Amino acid sequence: MDDLASFLRTRRSRVDPAAVGISVDRRRRVKGLRREEVAHLSGVSVDYYVRLEQGRATQPSEQVLDALARVLGLDDTERDHLCRLARQRQRRAKTPSGRVRPELLRVLDLVVDAPALIMDHRLDVLAGNRLARLLYGRPLPGLNTARHLFLEEADRGLYATWEHCTLDAVGHLRLAAGKFPDDPRLASLIGELAMGSERFRRLWARAEVSTRSHGPKIYRHPLVGLLELHQENFDLPDASGMELIIQSAVPGSPAEDGLRLLAGLDAGTGDGHPVADAVRGAGR
Repeated sequence: MDDLASFLRTRRSRVDPAAVGISVDRRRRVKGLRREEVAHLSGVSVDYYVRLEQGRATQPSEQVLDALARVLGLDDTERDHLCRLARQRQRRAKTPSGRVRPELLRVLDLVVDAPALIMDHRLDVLAGNRLARLLYGRPLPGLNTARHLFLEEADRGLYATWEHCTLDAVGHLRLAAGKFPDDPRLASLIGELAMGSERFRRLWARAEVSTRSHGPKIYRHPLVGLLELHQENFDLPDASGMELIIQSAVPGSPAEDGLRLLAGLDAGTGDGHPVADAVRGAGR
């Protein structure tokens, strides 16, 4: 699903040669750095770097990976991703089970004034509280937010910052593909998105990776209008690949009023209890 060769190629294509001390003229047709330039700046032989891009070099040292990360201008997330890809053949991460502990479902039930949900590395929503279900307008187990973004929501406008959300989703899935290369469900999802969305194909080809722990999340809800929320992502322990996500509104803001109005709506879809929702989803 993800490989070292494509990641290295896309990273070197974005480096400005002038920024690393290489003079260029107008006849240069290569975008970014050439292979031999990356090799020279990293202190490795051209042959070795070519073998890295071709997937024929195994177990590159920490020094080599550090040098490549420096030359290619990688941030911490990208550097970790590079190391993970370089050692995929030696260490294959086991795909998480996706089982949500009952204790976590009880935690969701305690969050009543903000949308809250549990999501796995594939961006599958495993459980959510009542406000999250009302926000999305559907039962949450069975919802995949990447599929929702690229195949279901592009023309309906729930996401006020749709383009930014798609960047986040692809960056997350790229990172997940590097962590869990043997996950067939993840591979199937990526194939489905690539077949169904031109924007997904374009973004996937860029090989960007990203992780997001907090930030704004803005929705354009059909019943209560604009909801400018703040999202916090909490990685759950035990290498589960899951996140607890809580989206809150600034006290006294229009978004807080909107959430209060949303909470009071009778959506006609049950009580939205996360445990009940998870049980219903497990039976599908």
